[in-house]
Amino acid sequence: MTVTGSRIPSGPEGVQTRLLFELEPVVEENLERHLKVTKDWMPHDYVPWSKGRDFAFLGGEDWVPEDSPLDPVAKTAMVVNLLTEDNLPSYHREIATRFSRDGAWGEWVGRWTAEEGRHGIALRDYLVVTRGVDPVKLEQLRMEHMTAGYDSGDKTALQAVAYVSFQELATRVSHRNTGAATGCPVAEQLLQRISLDENLHMIFYRNLVAAAFDRAPDETMAAIRDEVVGFQMPGVGMSDFTRNSVTIAKAGIYDLRLHHDAVVQPILKFWKVFERTDLGPAGEQAREDLAQFMAGLDAQAERFVEQRDRMRAREAARAERTAGASSPA
Repeated sequence: MTVTGSRIPSGPEGVQTRLLFELEPVVEENLERHLKVTKDWMPHDYVPWSKGRDFAFLGGEDWVPEDSPLDPVAKTAMVVNLLTEDNLPSYHREIATRFSRDGAWGEWVGRWTAEEGRHGIALRDYLVVTRGVDPVKLEQLRMEHMTAGYDSGDKTALQAVAYVSFQELATRVSHRNTGAATGCPVAEQLLQRISLDENLHMIFYRNLVAAAFDRAPDETMAAIRDEVVGFQMPGVGMSDFTRNSVTIAKAGIYDLRLHHDAVVQPILKFWKVFERTDLGPAGEQAREDLAQFMAGLDAQAERFVEQRDRMRAREAARAERTAGASSPA
């Protein structure tokens, strides 16, 4: 980075700038660790090219709904996941402007972007080759979603790194469970491979927040509180996101229970959020706010699971009655 101690401004802005400067050795250390443990992979290896055929433009046949081997839920989840990955240019801008394009920070931003780029490539190739979704509709959605872009608002660098710690793990869980829901071994293998990337990215950001905690505990606790309480997936702005999220949640691919148990809680535990003894009054207040929110989130997740269980029981009973009515006497 080009920032030096003598040029760091005072006040809250100064805290953010100082942290970026002080965390650069941690970024460098974690970048080296990441490059040692990550394994390059080829998107084309995960696409069943033999299943592909021409569309009408080249003398073949255009897509029809009967072409898709995916059930409606898996199709919805795959499209949401792909469109989320498609907005990579916006995400690159978000982290490049908040972190830095210099030094270890800049090297990480570039590496992260390049690794993330594989995800959209592989997912789109899989869906188009297998005719899993309508490619015309998919392209229209991509154009719409990328034109709108993604803007997280005025997050500080500390809030941004806290957010992506949770978001990367949430994306990992969503991809992994989507793969299982497809019923296709190739798709499941692909999404598991993508999930591995997301997990390594989460570890990188999680480690940065842990280091920030030791340097600015109150500010870090406040940033974590803000990002947990206000958390939204980056695809929130896409068409029909709320309706699709409900479909995905009802199927157990990503829901409040998973968000609480498999995403937020494990990361908070890693940071020892509720065990720290180095907080000042502002940090203690942020921790109290966080604890209250987590209790409410847990209760909300429990209610959702109970409602979903009752809905599934009703559907199963209805299906049983229908099967009984249609069977010969």
